[in-house]
Amino acid sequence: MTGSRVRALGHYQPAKVLTNDDLATMVDTSDEWIRARVGIRTRHVARPDETVDEMAAAAAAKALAHSGLATADIDMVLVATSTAIDRSPNMAARVAARLGLAHPAVMDINVVCAGFTHALATADHAIRAGSATAVLVIGADKFTEAADWTDRSSCVLLGDGAGAAVVTAAEEPGIGPVVWGSVPEMGNAVRIEGTPPRFAQEGQSVYRWATTQLPPIARAVCARAGIEPADLAGVVLHQANLRIIEPVARKLGAVNAVIARDVVDSGNTSAASIPLALSKLVERGEIPSGSPVLLFGFGGNLSYGGQVIRCP
Repeated sequence: MTGSRVRALGHYQPAKVLTNDDLATMVDTSDEWIRARVGIRTRHVARPDETVDEMAAAAAAKALAHSGLATADIDMVLVATSTAIDRSPNMAARVAARLGLAHPAVMDINVVCAGFTHALATADHAIRAGSATAVLVIGADKFTEAADWTDRSSCVLLGDGAGAAVVTAAEEPGIGPVVWGSVPEMGNAVRIEGTPPRFAQEGQSVYRWATTQLPPIARAVCARAGIEPADLAGVVLHQANLRIIEPVARKLGAVNAVIARDVVDSGNTSAASIPLALSKLVERGEIPSGSPVLLFGFGGNLSYGGQVIRCP
């Protein structure tokens, strides 16, 4: 095989929905204030006893069912997350146990909001190297557990959920070359630190970096894949903030693409945001199968990573 492809997708969100009006009873904010600054209307919040691996397994089970593969076919599980509280067994091992997988390699990947695209590239590389044939790639985060509910600038952003992809070997590559990197000297601009861990960010610094530095990197991702931005059928950026997504997409020049705006209904779900948004677009039939889609993650560590894939 000369490459890999995304064979199927799945997603999961907790049942509880937290609206902007709900938040206005908890912190000094309003629906108008939140929509104007970040474009979010609602977000999903996990139960206190609902764990990261539980959400990850739910999304993965749907992706696996859509793929037509059996549990015995999966030989690697990668979970992108930055909100796992327990260290061992890791989230990937817990997901494998929940799904009854047989002896897969299991790894967690913590690149925060760019985690899924890093995990997807890792799966592609493993398949190309011959060390895996079918990989579950999952992004899952319980971001609200790290929320400071007294900080209206950050708590209004966060939501919980999971998205998953089944990646398999393919004769015709369906996952393009990754472009990834970071800005270590600005790593403190997005943080999840302390005991208990709390999310914080320097919002204006992240906004300026994202809207000015990321568009040329996203264009470089397209160039590595041999495609013009105007030929993209879809663009799924990390769902951080609608006020970041829209200018980055506009500067990219993807004039014919469906732009994912799941942040409006789901909030910022960190590593889950890209597979969650993509799975919904595919489920609704908004992007044709086989068409090119840009996936581009960015955020924590001021890391970034992206690739062009063929829509399953």
